[in-house]
Amino acid sequence: MKHDAFQLRQIGIIRSQLKNVHDCRHQEWEGAARAWIEVDPGYREALEGIEVDSEILVLTWLHLADRSILKVHPRGNPESPMRGVFATRSPHRPNPIGLHRTRVISMEPPCRVQVQPLEVIDKTPVVDIKSVLAGDR
Repeated sequence: MKHDAFQLRQIGIIRSQLKNVHDCRHQEWEGAARAWIEVDPGYREALEGIEVDSEILVLTWLHLADRSILKVHPRGNPESPMRGVFATRSPHRPNPIGLHRTRVISMEPPCRVQVQPLEVIDKTPVVDIKSVLAGDR
């Protein structure tokens, strides 16, 4: 199966206290700190309608991931049987796109959005932000 090439555009960057993968918990709900999303000024208008206390989905490019890994021990536990990465939340996968559900804590003009929780390493590229709809789980 071969498709035409496509391109993702980086729309921003994460600013976080987490500096390496070992600083991260396995899941955001396990105590992740606040982080900032710095959106490129060229996309400032795309933030209109995002409000404090709203939930958003942040899609990131997990730039430090190993794209060749197809099976992992869930949660890094060697006692757990190996599973395909599509059945896990491992950052290591063919296309390392991170999906993070988080809440807007504050906003600083023109293009900074503070969120919590966000378990993402500092300087991780952001590829999209989507609002969470009322019916989303």
